[in-house]
Amino acid sequence: MTDSIINSMADCLQGLRVVDLTRNLPGPFATRLLADLGADIIKIEPKNGDPARAFGELFAALNHGKATEKHDFRDPKGIAAIKAHIKDADVMLDSFRPGVLAGMGLGAKTLHALNPKLVMVSITGYGVTAKDANESAAIEGSAIDESTINHPRASHDWAHKAGHDINFMAMSGVLDQLKTANGEQAMLNVQFADLAGGSDTAVIALLAAVFAAQRTGKGRHIAVSMTHSLYQHLVMPKETGALVKSFSGQTPPPHLDFLGGLLPCYRLYRTLDNRYMAVGSLELKFWQGLCEALELPELKESHWQLGVMPNSPESLAAAKAVSDTFSSKPLAHWQQHFASIDVCVTPVLSLQEAKAHPLFAHQDQYYSTPGWQLVE
Repeated sequence: MTDSIINSMADCLQGLRVVDLTRNLPGPFATRLLADLGADIIKIEPKNGDPARAFGELFAALNHGKATEKHDFRDPKGIAAIKAHIKDADVMLDSFRPGVLAGMGLGAKTLHALNPKLVMVSITGYGVTAKDANESAAIEGSAIDESTINHPRASHDWAHKAGHDINFMAMSGVLDQLKTANGEQAMLNVQFADLAGGSDTAVIALLAAVFAAQRTGKGRHIAVSMTHSLYQHLVMPKETGALVKSFSGQTPPPHLDFLGGLLPCYRLYRTLDNRYMAVGSLELKFWQGLCEALELPELKESHWQLGVMPNSPESLAAAKAVSDTFSSKPLAHWQQHFASIDVCVTPVLSLQEAKAHPLFAHQDQYYSTPGWQLVE
């Protein structure tokens, strides 16, 4: 069962040939997703290897099943070996700063002369600018005709700055959204910039570009900006913040946004043993079911869909009543209590508890579960 679920989509990208020049986390996780879908990955590392090798099991989880070669990226022989793979590839991914590829002799003009259908995807921290594009073109001895560009090019001085996940999260505005109930800044150990902003966005972009190349015969060079992708993911706070401001007169801080803890029906509640239950009873029917489950029938009409405004005395009283009830029993009690009550209430599991939960019974030896399953 486990293998069949994990491999159920492994025929989708059979025949897709990918050259992976990336290292660390965003690029290797992207090509791991492609490999899970059946793509053939050749991972090319510098002579001293991918720095992620120092993490042992993490490296294995990201890179198992990929063919691997090591070359000197500063040696013409190493570049020639990379080009040999490029000739027959559909996709090449890299994670260098803008201009580095061209400086190595692997710029878009050079590689598209070898392979016109090649899709190049560069995972960057802050994207590229018109200046970067022109400088790369100049290195390859060509020039860009800006009159042929049908979209505005970004203009900023961040493209060459170093950064990691925490920096991209900070600059996008996402990190500020992660506040405790007291409004204190939280530090997260899930790499949303690397994985959502980098890996997932890169896979979407490259598959779209490969589809286009199959129709047109023309590849392209795409720069994925982890920071800009994360900013795009803030679609809810941008709109819900405006919604709260419309009735409160103020832009709310993240921990008091519409889905940030402002509503009694959508927040975390502490249990007697200092664990948490996640209440997502956003719709009226779920809220009323929650009130019944907690034996608080008097609160069934205290809901935003019935005009009870957040932060009103009635809303605050409802939140306190629910909070007092949850805090009277430990997590195990509530976990069992809501096991058969379908009102969008779940325990907040630790990583170890999630690993052992039946939801993830089909995880592989690397504790990986695909986000997709074939419905037969």
